Amino acid sequence: MKITNFAIIFILIFFPFYVILDLHISDQHEVNKLNEIYSAALRTAVQDSSAMLNQNELQEYEAGYQSPKYFNANKEIAIDTFFRTMYLNFEVDNDYIGQGALASYIPAVGIIDYKGFHIYAFSEYQKSEGQTIFKHMWRPQKPYSFADNKGNSVNFTLDQYVYAFDASTKSWIEGYQPELQGRTNIDILNNPDLFESVRRSTIVKTVQTDLAYYINKHNEYASHYGVTYNFKLPEIPMEDWTNTIDDIGVLAFVQGIPIGDQYYNNFAFGGGRLVKQPVIYGAVDQQTGLKYYYRDSCSYPYRIEEAFSSEKEAAAAGYFPKECFNGSQ
Repeated sequence: MKITNFAIIFILIFFPFYVILDLHISDQHEVNKLNEIYSAALRTAVQDSSAMLNQNELQEYEAGYQSPKYFNANKEIAIDTFFRTMYLNFEVDNDYIGQGALASYIPAVGIIDYKGFHIYAFSEYQKSEGQTIFKHMWRPQKPYSFADNKGNSVNFTLDQYVYAFDASTKSWIEGYQPELQGRTNIDILNNPDLFESVRRSTIVKTVQTDLAYYINKHNEYASHYGVTYNFKLPEIPMEDWTNTIDDIGVLAFVQGIPIGDQYYNNFAFGGGRLVKQPVIYGAVDQQTGLKYYYRDSCSYPYRIEEAFSSEKEAAAAGYFPKECFNGSQ
């Protein structure tokens, strides 16, 4: 057999494999590109959403002076912002059918609040006409609850504040753990290290359990949209969980979007805590007439004239620095 015949046979055998490999490489490039686009859209939506958590109409819901972690998370405006950003980035903001299709790939959005966990997940209900509707709805808030083998129970928060039931006295008590230490027969309240360990593990378990249930439940509803993907809670490292429960925030999951011969699956977390900038007071010592500036954490019997956002602004206005008694300024 001539060598040209061998060459022709070789080409006939391996050419199909080459074509398939080339198509797979091209498809992988498209998959990587879409992965980046979808991930950017998800991160942006979660960041926008978490930034709205602290937008409250009433002052009583703002962060308390007693705890920088206390917020009444505005979950309604946060979830509206999340979906609006998702619809814009997926270019279905004016396409109601497209919005419904995209929503079917979002099994759950969780809001980590100060006193408990909110989850926005698919549910079904019947309209007055008897029609069954499937849509995202808020589920009841799940408190961060712990019970020991003595009948005591503790509802944790994102800081050391607790609501506890002492089974030995059959009474409720609330306050910060250091204040309650030694005042109850609840072991975890009398041991700071144990308290913090149980508090964190309880919050993580509460969030994990709720998410796992509703994401798994989403499989039933997704089938009505023709989605055959098996939704489940992804494995998230404990370090990520620990960081997630440190402050109020938004945790969102997107799963099962077909891209090429694969599926897009991802989750994102965004914190909603406000970091308050100190207020700088500009005041006058009425005895000497001297003008001083100091932080709002200091206390002086001076007449406050102005408030500034930085020491630099106060100094530019002619005020001199005044140290607190504890050495801070």
